[in-house]
Amino acid sequence: MSAPLETADLRARELVAQMTEDEKFAWLSGPMAIPFAHQQKPDGALGSAAFYPAIPRLGIPAMQQSDASLGIGNLGNVRPGDHATGLPSSLLLGATFNPELAYETGAVVGREAHAKGFNVQLAGGANLIREPRGGRNFEYIAEDPLLTGILAGHSVRGIQDQGVVSTVKHFAVNAEETGRVMVSSNLAEAALRESDLLAFELAIEIGAPGAVMPGYNLVNGDYASENAFLLSQVLKGEWAFPGWVMSDWGATHSTEKAMLAGLDVQSGANLDDQHYFGEALRQAVKEGRVPRSRVDDSLHRILRSLIVVGALDNPVVRAQPIDYSQHKLAAQREAEEGIVLLKNNGLLPLKLRARRLLVVGRHADHGVLCGGGSSAVTPIGSLSVPGTDIMGMPVAKVYQPSSPLQAIREEGEALQVDFLDGDDVALATAQAGLADAVIVFAQEWRSEALDAQGLGLPDAQDALIEALAAANPATAVVVQSGGPVLMPWLGKVAAVLAAWYPGVGGGPAMAGVLFGRVNPSGRLPVTFPASETQLPRPGQIDPSTTTSNPGSPRIGGIIPIDYDIEGSDVGYRWYAREQLTPLFPFGFGLSYTTFAYSGLHACALDKVSVTVTNTGARDGAVTVQVYVARLGNEGYAKRLAGFRKVLLLAGESRQLEVALEPRVLASSVEGRFVLQRGGYRLWVGDDAQDERLSMDVQAQ
Repeated sequence: MSAPLETADLRARELVAQMTEDEKFAWLSGPMAIPFAHQQKPDGALGSAAFYPAIPRLGIPAMQQSDASLGIGNLGNVRPGDHATGLPSSLLLGATFNPELAYETGAVVGREAHAKGFNVQLAGGANLIREPRGGRNFEYIAEDPLLTGILAGHSVRGIQDQGVVSTVKHFAVNAEETGRVMVSSNLAEAALRESDLLAFELAIEIGAPGAVMPGYNLVNGDYASENAFLLSQVLKGEWAFPGWVMSDWGATHSTEKAMLAGLDVQSGANLDDQHYFGEALRQAVKEGRVPRSRVDDSLHRILRSLIVVGALDNPVVRAQPIDYSQHKLAAQREAEEGIVLLKNNGLLPLKLRARRLLVVGRHADHGVLCGGGSSAVTPIGSLSVPGTDIMGMPVAKVYQPSSPLQAIREEGEALQVDFLDGDDVALATAQAGLADAVIVFAQEWRSEALDAQGLGLPDAQDALIEALAAANPATAVVVQSGGPVLMPWLGKVAAVLAAWYPGVGGGPAMAGVLFGRVNPSGRLPVTFPASETQLPRPGQIDPSTTTSNPGSPRIGGIIPIDYDIEGSDVGYRWYAREQLTPLFPFGFGLSYTTFAYSGLHACALDKVSVTVTNTGARDGAVTVQVYVARLGNEGYAKRLAGFRKVLLLAGESRQLEVALEPRVLASSVEGRFVLQRGGYRLWVGDDAQDERLSMDVQAQ
């Protein structure tokens, strides 16, 4: 059972008062709890990201920490044979626009973590997608702060309601993996508060996470893990965050500066060049450079967070049974809501009168792609092929066991379904000409520590798709990717689905959309550029000129990244400001039915009402999106101020109210959100460029 914050506060204070100095310092830093660089995992550790020893005499269980938002990781197979549910990528969750679903899938992660003996989950990715080529974009939710904050917050709450502390991460402006330990994300304070910080603020308010993890990067010249503005002034000061701040693994750079700036724990100390929160911190306390009260505050924050979620009173004594079949269905439901139909020239849903389908795509006979790195989940039956290397540790490219080919054969049981991996383009093209329709499973793999180099599909897949479409115009492309991709073949294919990394229920989910068992309702959480020249920073850092991993020799100097180019106008806001037309706008997604809007009404800038009608012949879900722009010379480009997803029966009309987030409407002035007087324009529609329904409102 969880405990009220006031009760937890008193109890944590009493426990800290009883701890010895050795017990305290054992919880202020720790190594990665997996065998690494000839180091064994600590005694008592389950084998995961981190372990902090139990204090039995005080009734304090060991702190066992695991990755991540997408399920329970098992990096390096440290727990041989351990099974876990692989959820879809956070980008797919963002595409659902569904806070309830975020909570439900967060609860799946929390239940499995608790059952396996973990009491801290390194989840809650809440970074904005400023760089569409970022390697960890699949771990984040959207380019928009409102959507990111709401869904991340509900996911965190779902985890913590199962008795497991969740983090939110990586605080803040951690947008690129290339040079991630060497880049300084430079951004003016007002713009920072109106974008990246707002996403975290909302996530923390909604989810009440027990911990926050800063990123590897610097922010305006100071490492995030020792950035007093971020950690002390904003997080612990203005937001009154009661939990603890843990560094990312190998992201601590000092003792005194970090501790006084607000860092509470040095995580993965064996990856740092020094044990900053070990003997060096003890000495700093003895010499009075770090107050003893600051150390006690760190322990107090940790224990309070564990007590609040019930981790001290309901520790896992032995492994508990997990209903993986139900969890797989939850992952499938999420995938079904987050797959986005981007184009459809009448091919979909596939008609059973088609006699022969050709399925093309590497490993589509085995499973679905997932992102690489610490967040990767490897259920039993996964296929692992060579991927990349992080900190000297091989990281596989994993295909989770959910075969699209098998699912298509089950959905279209009366059809002949042939399969080719696509490596022989001539053979695939010849067979495509003999099929009634072609389904191509394209893929773009991303990983921690590895940004995509450009937005094109790798391994000559664009040429393969062009050839297949030339042989058979009835070609549908299903893209599994970690972010937006370019589509030079878009005009030549009949249909396109963005399936992201769809998780262990991904095969049935994709087949369900292709055959129409599922009416697609996903909406893009990120803009798809028409070309990389549309980006605020079209160029990329050369990975060979810098260092991207902790614990690795440093190459070159600190690299400043100028995020003031777009400021708070991230993603679709940038396109609106610069009057650019993307390939597909934020919020875009098609359905097998149609919707109409009417009766937009708003008396003030707190909520709008609008009537939505399903004008098609089948039931479907629609996401009503409300955008706002401040008019005039001092105004701003359009921002998503509210959204609501609702299922409507065929022919049904419903009047809906959508609440607007006041901080999205406001401007940051000297650290406060202020709604400026003057005119504002509201739009309601299907995406960030849909301006079919609008009205002006005056703020007094």
